[in-house]
Amino acid sequence: MGLTTHARCVCDRGGPFVPAIIERREPGPHDVVIAIAYAGICHSDLEHVHAKRGTPIFPMVPGHEIAGVVTAVGSAVSKFKVGDHAGVGNMVDSCRECDSCKAGLEQYCSGRRVLTYNSRDHDGDPTYGGYSDQIVVDQAYTIKIPAGMDLAQTAPLFCAGITLYSPLRHWGAGPGRRVAIVGFGGLGHVGVQIAHAMGARTTVLDISDAKRPDALRMGAEDYVVVTQPGAMEALTGRFDLIISTVPANVDIDAYLAMLAVDGVMVTLAIPEKPLSCSAASLLANRRSIAGTRSGGIAETQDMIDFCAAHGIGAEVEIIAADAIAGAYERLEKGDVRYRFVIDAATMKEGQAVALADAGVMP
Repeated sequence: MGLTTHARCVCDRGGPFVPAIIERREPGPHDVVIAIAYAGICHSDLEHVHAKRGTPIFPMVPGHEIAGVVTAVGSAVSKFKVGDHAGVGNMVDSCRECDSCKAGLEQYCSGRRVLTYNSRDHDGDPTYGGYSDQIVVDQAYTIKIPAGMDLAQTAPLFCAGITLYSPLRHWGAGPGRRVAIVGFGGLGHVGVQIAHAMGARTTVLDISDAKRPDALRMGAEDYVVVTQPGAMEALTGRFDLIISTVPANVDIDAYLAMLAVDGVMVTLAIPEKPLSCSAASLLANRRSIAGTRSGGIAETQDMIDFCAAHGIGAEVEIIAADAIAGAYERLEKGDVRYRFVIDAATMKEGQAVALADAGVMP
């Protein structure tokens, strides 16, 4: 018998979220039990629920932006003590044996990565995410949250934060470097704060002028509306690094033209259609296109410590568990500034339903 956990679960593709009681595994010697305080809603949650990414495992409890308080630790745990603040991102285990894992690049595990939800643990059981009131995770895949960080604003950093921090750090964002962030939304607004704190000259490229004041307030030096005539052409050869956060297909050649010599364009999202560009765009200025997956555990800890040191957090709208469906509808329309987070204290509200496939308790 494991730990009984209140959750919000979706039982079938695109179906409604319903209250449920699921069972977490019994904590082992290396595990920590986290009482979840807040769970962020990522756009990829929506894609998983609608079976647009990966192979869905239903019933599904989404959520990989988790911040909370440690309530119990296993006998071999040395990293945490009861009362510590802790966070969990998009993975809760990996093979630990491949070259990537040994190098601290668990996000590129060539064995088997165990995702926080819609995945299977090494014992074959499905994983359930952060739309719940507690979770059990191995200490090696749990991140320490420094004292003083607001947990609601910190939760989205475990996806949005590390997904931007990793490429900014890898491709050398810093003083003297010119960085452009494409899209000022859930990812982009965190990326601007991080790039600015790293010392890079940061520009936002967006299709609307509506978020300009927010972008400038968060550290952007420039804000360009790319739909205005001639706006993109005026930026030819301007940037060392462009990071695209938008899931829509964009004119790759037009963005590549903005790169200086040895400039790199990094795409974080997965558009519906394959990326396409001309070879000439790459040959000019020795440009590159790259992709990246979030970050490893050590790098995620570095990111949280960096954000704590620089006062960086997501700007959030806190919702109750029974408002998830409405949040998804708004997220599809881009109607959020800038991240929804669920107050896990509201998970117990409503009537829990029996879901046999989820290992529920009647």
